[in-house]
Amino acid sequence: MDELVFGWEEWIALPDLGMPAIKAKVDTGARTSALHASDIEVFGPAAKPKVRFNVHPIPARDDIVITCSAPLIDRREVTSSNGESEQRYVIETNLEVGGQIWPIEMTLTNRAGMSSRMLLGRQALNDHITISATERRLQPELSYDVYHTSAVRTTAPKRALRIAVLSREDNYSTRRLVEVGEARGHTVEVIDTTRCYMAINTMSPEVHYDGKRLPRYDAVIPRIGASITPYGTAVIRQFETIGTYCVNGSAGITASRDKLHAHQVLASKKIGMPTTAFAASPKDTSNLMALVGTAPLIVKLLESTQGKGVVLAETKKAAESVIDAFRGLKANFLVQDFVKEAAGEDIRCLVIAGKVVAAMKRTGAEGDFRSNLHRGGSAKVVRITKEERDTALRAARAFGLGKAGVDLLRSETGPKVLEVNSSPGFEGIEKASGKDIVGKLYDEIEARVKPQPVRKRKGA
Repeated sequence: MDELVFGWEEWIALPDLGMPAIKAKVDTGARTSALHASDIEVFGPAAKPKVRFNVHPIPARDDIVITCSAPLIDRREVTSSNGESEQRYVIETNLEVGGQIWPIEMTLTNRAGMSSRMLLGRQALNDHITISATERRLQPELSYDVYHTSAVRTTAPKRALRIAVLSREDNYSTRRLVEVGEARGHTVEVIDTTRCYMAINTMSPEVHYDGKRLPRYDAVIPRIGASITPYGTAVIRQFETIGTYCVNGSAGITASRDKLHAHQVLASKKIGMPTTAFAASPKDTSNLMALVGTAPLIVKLLESTQGKGVVLAETKKAAESVIDAFRGLKANFLVQDFVKEAAGEDIRCLVIAGKVVAAMKRTGAEGDFRSNLHRGGSAKVVRITKEERDTALRAARAFGLGKAGVDLLRSETGPKVLEVNSSPGFEGIEKASGKDIVGKLYDEIEARVKPQPVRKRKGA
């Protein structure tokens, strides 16, 4: 390394923590370097623990916050210059000065009462560094202005994240979310949604689980089953209130799960779908069927999933019988036009972050008009048209979903949206397409929660 001369104060950068500029006091009397940090939290497996913390890089600007994480290498007792001892977490990270980079050990502590946010101890000052104790800022000048531009976001490193998967099932999709996340160095925790409970207040809303307050998560991936939609979306709303990034929001999940509401949303956005009718009164059965058209018709429960509660009525008489049966059960249902030319096939488009990342054609089992894979259907990769792609993207956008399975029918008048699924499974589409769909989801999560300045609301 080239020889460097430091004054008693220097501008430095901590690239691994996403901080391109911070002033540090150089103190050869201190052994270890120290960084002003708050909200310090350990997470991850015991064998390879990580620590997450917040940094206010600019003195007297508590509204600028950067969230960092780093491998935890030690916890040791440190005695400060005023003689007080405290247990501090120790991390290793890279220090950058004058175009040169080298690793240093650094403790995390509260330096709110200090004039500088960082202290550089003698361990960080390699043999190639000479100290001029009477001068300051002998190395290139940096500026806090970087925290007011997009530079921090575009150059920020990937950091270890703490992610919650809200799921009650140990299935392929849940296991893949854990496996892929951990392979990227993140900590992924599967949380049973029904075992969450909430402290709802204006000052510090919290989510609790098995008797303890849940930690701060960088992101939440909801996989909420249809049977617990109301409670599951209440839990997601609580995370949204806290400020956690949720891949799918509560409002989008609620609207997409209610088939009547979902079709009204699609209609409001002028997105193609099969002609649909709904009525509450038994006296309206004939008019209801007439609104949709002639038999065959589809009669579908509002809460149907995986093809359950979906009936094809081949004749008008059969349709009346099915409708009467559903009404006898006091069930809510829709009546839809049957798109004959689809011939028992539909297209599942997997949308992540405003892009169709994969598409597959699903074909129903022999003699079954439903194409659901859970009912014995088969799938193969398919090339979709620009119109089909645009329709899938518009449908996902209509519900504000960051992750969605949009099911389309190919009709003579263009693509028709059958359903927008807020908790699509990954197994069928990953196997059919050969793509790492879950990896693409993590790409979006990592991009959304990069270290970057977060301005706190005044008074918060």
